Amino acid sequence: MLIDTHCHLYADAFDSDRKSVVERAIQAGVQRVILPGIDKKHHPALMRTLGAFPEFCLPAIGLHPTSVDAGYKVELEFVAQQLKEAKYTAIGEIGIDGYWSREFMAQQREAFEQQIEWAAAYDLPVIIHSRNSFDELFEILYRRRSLHLRGVFHAFSGSYEQFKQLQKCGDFSIGIGGVLTYKNAGLAQTVAKIAPSFLLLETDAPWLAPVPHRGQRNESAHLIFIALRLSELLEKPFEEIASITTQNACRLFRLSYLCTL
Repeated sequence: MLIDTHCHLYADAFDSDRKSVVERAIQAGVQRVILPGIDKKHHPALMRTLGAFPEFCLPAIGLHPTSVDAGYKVELEFVAQQLKEAKYTAIGEIGIDGYWSREFMAQQREAFEQQIEWAAAYDLPVIIHSRNSFDELFEILYRRRSLHLRGVFHAFSGSYEQFKQLQKCGDFSIGIGGVLTYKNAGLAQTVAKIAPSFLLLETDAPWLAPVPHRGQRNESAHLIFIALRLSELLEKPFEEIASITTQNACRLFRLSYLCTL
């Protein structure tokens, strides 16, 4: 059994064949996907997808850093209200993005800090977006280490030294996706040094499709290619990688009922 810990199944890219995408994922051994939140605008689509596939999807709620703008406080109010009214598996996708724009970096930091406080208050893991922002995130997480956070750094692209820094801040795993299969990405060298107990599988579908589907629309069925590459890299049987990463996801997101299936 595999768990895709980061999939935007509610994205427009799946509007024409979402049911077939889910069926292919299940046939490939993917039993659950976690749907990260983005913002208020995308939330209805996430909830419709959850309603259509309630035994397959697990929802998260959060304000994505690239959705932080001058109206971010209204967005945060929406997240706060959702946390009061509904049950979520995680708070995310949250974080800081220094790649697309640095116009609202102060607001991104404020939004991130508020959301990790909610994660601690609701005892939920965080799904962290960290593109071109590791130093800013580390500063906040280290300063707020008393929150005893747990979570995953989605699409981790940092060094082994940065991974070790994260362990000073809380119980953090790293999300491994299609980039692991890219020949010149450099991620494999880092992952090879990290204990398997810290690794989670993810697709970030519909983006970042692994080889042999690179450049195409990604989907959860492709998680198997990421697991196969990880199996090769760590010199462990595929079945062991599937078991370890699934157990890791169950521990982090408190899905113990899945690990007994």
